[in-house]
Amino acid sequence: MNVDETDLPGLGRRKDFMTASGRRIGIVEYREGQTELIVSTWDDPDTCQASIPLTTEEANTLGNLLGGQRLAAQLAEAHREVPGIVTRQFSIGAEAPYTDQPMGKACIRSRSGASIVAIMREGEVLASPGPDVVLRCGDLLVAVGTQEGLDTAAGILRNG
Repeated sequence: MNVDETDLPGLGRRKDFMTASGRRIGIVEYREGQTELIVSTWDDPDTCQASIPLTTEEANTLGNLLGGQRLAAQLAEAHREVPGIVTRQFSIGAEAPYTDQPMGKACIRSRSGASIVAIMREGEVLASPGPDVVLRCGDLLVAVGTQEGLDTAAGILRNG
């Protein structure tokens, strides 16, 4: 996929790409730190059809959602031929019992049999996170296990 990057003198930088449906989607990263999600016309990237200002937290969450979907799909494909193995994503909210706690405190693997194989955080992938990784609000955990194990893991992450 070809990503076009354009300097916006005095403002920041625009990064966008053309979708298969003919829409141009991208972001504008302003020098002051703001981010804006944009949709432009296919024939003129300067003609903006929609723009959505995003806070840093919103931009990070959107990046996690998009990146987490791709990672989960890749893991699901890798486990497709292994009967009984499922991939699932879990979001860590501000009210979750293990927010701002080391992941090991939840004892997910020993209590459920499911494995947290990655954490999507602020658009970055933390692969094979260890028990000392502190869970943060907005993290998207990618787990692999049996359906029963993942259901148990969901309960642990939701209720403690």
